[in-house]
Amino acid sequence: MNPALKSFYALAVFSLLAFAGSGAARKLERVTLFGKEYVRLADWAGATGFSLKWTRKDEQVRLESGPARLVFEADSRKAEVNGINVWLSIPVARKNGDAYLAPLDLDTAIYPVLYPSKNSKGAKIKTICLDPGHGGRDPGNQEGARQEKKFTLALAEELGQQLRKEGFKVVFTRSTDKSVDLNLRPLMANELKADLFISLHFNAAEGTGARGVETYCLTPAHASSTNARGEGTENGALIGNRNNDKNMTLAYLVQRSLVKNLDAEDRGVRRARFAVLKTPEMPAILIEGGFMTDTAESKKIYDTAYRRKIARSILLGIQAYKQTVER
Repeated sequence: MNPALKSFYALAVFSLLAFAGSGAARKLERVTLFGKEYVRLADWAGATGFSLKWTRKDEQVRLESGPARLVFEADSRKAEVNGINVWLSIPVARKNGDAYLAPLDLDTAIYPVLYPSKNSKGAKIKTICLDPGHGGRDPGNQEGARQEKKFTLALAEELGQQLRKEGFKVVFTRSTDKSVDLNLRPLMANELKADLFISLHFNAAEGTGARGVETYCLTPAHASSTNARGEGTENGALIGNRNNDKNMTLAYLVQRSLVKNLDAEDRGVRRARFAVLKTPEMPAILIEGGFMTDTAESKKIYDTAYRRKIARSILLGIQAYKQTVER
């Protein structure tokens, strides 16, 4: 048998068996630790066919099943799912030699990657809304004479061209250097009946040490955003939370493509309640394509050829998502 086809069948069998196991996993006993609800990872592994072992005693635990690999750090929200970093909403807990994971993270971070849901009634991904960050009175990050708004628009134009060549319809929240209210951007996508909403940005930090790519999706209801340091648990569900599963699936596949194709540092799939992620009626993500404050990375961002590579990477992530949810 062709190796690629053999690999596909192996993955398909794993997905079917694991999905069946995931149903049983949702019925696992739940315990309260440190004021949060958890399930024991060893119990979840047994229900889904994963092997589990501590790779660093009481610090790091690894779970494997076929092609799937999960790595969790005790007392940390940073996890690794099939080689890509994903930030959890609640830190992994440790008690009496066992690791515990929050059901919230199983449902909104792990399951959407391992067992992605499919579109209903044969719905297709046809129209992509691109949102070039900032614009007009809002320059975004500024490094010398360079303003983020210029490069997000340039990236959107390049990505739009590549998407159209692949048969997608593309709409923009802005196509010139003009101000567009943050709350209006997802509403424009809703009115245009877009199937995906992609907001494009470039990052900044104090100093020059931070580099790499990040992809954000909306924080689940009553959970803390990645950079919020525990705040935000009082926030209820938003319109964008209707697509929690698909938001994560899209964010993960785009982040994976960016990391792989740009050979960029993986800063992970993250959660935030950014204004543009709150009200889209379709799956939505926000991409931070690199740091303008890092000397080496900023040179790439300002380079047309490198932005073309970023666009290509995002396109490949969108295509992977389309194949995943339509299959």
